[in-house]
Amino acid sequence: ATVEGKIYQTGDVTKAFPMESLSKVFTLALAMEQRGPQEVLDKLGANATGLPFNSGLAVELTQGAPENPLVNAGAMSTVSLIAAKDKTDRWNNILNNLNAWADSSLSVNEPVFQSEMETNQHNQALAMLMNSYRSFYGDPQEAVEIYTRQCSVDITVEQLAKMGAVLANNGKSPFNGKQLLTASYVPQVLAEMAIAGLYDGSGKWLYTVGIPAKSGVGGGMVAVVPGQYAIAVYSPPLDAAGNSVRAQQTIEYVANATRANLFLAK
Repeated sequence: ATVEGKIYQTGDVTKAFPMESLSKVFTLALAMEQRGPQEVLDKLGANATGLPFNSGLAVELTQGAPENPLVNAGAMSTVSLIAAKDKTDRWNNILNNLNAWADSSLSVNEPVFQSEMETNQHNQALAMLMNSYRSFYGDPQEAVEIYTRQCSVDITVEQLAKMGAVLANNGKSPFNGKQLLTASYVPQVLAEMAIAGLYDGSGKWLYTVGIPAKSGVGGGMVAVVPGQYAIAVYSPPLDAAGNSVRAQQTIEYVANATRANLFLAK
């Protein structure tokens, strides 16, 4: 999806899949829009953990000091930071934000949500641990439920590419014309993606490909080339870090072909 609003596609682009960790980027953007980059940095952090995305050890080692909003503990803290009157309002704010970025009406995959609610004890423990260190900004159980719900939202690669294109286009959707994120905040969101978008594979990705990206364990991945385009790929087989193998290969191929690496002199 280009900043001019053009879509280039191949394969089964109408296949819907759960966003999972892809959703973290866009809820982070909402928190950034509401709170500003300094408060996000202070309360959510911008450091790589060097550990798996659901690590409790990372929380213990820093005594709850914010690491980044793209690992599970930080993402749940992000949810708790979203301004809202109550639980329903918080969820509606998050879903409406996702809809605006996708230029679509998205919905929760209820079987996925129910399944993950039955098996998210690790995330519940992370939330309580973060709360014990005063690194949570609302009710932890509520945040876990809303976080699980946002991860269960279904999306297609076309919708995901449109969401990425907002970041490529200085926070303005090329498809509905809405300024969804203050332009000066976009670099901070992209920086968080570069730091931790591919979990503990983020450093290698930045070293070899050189563009900010975010993956999800559902098999989706989106990468952003500022001022040019976003590319989204869906392919479920994952590597040891939880990133789609084929998505990484595909995006690397396109990035190399278009000389997209941000560290290349243009």
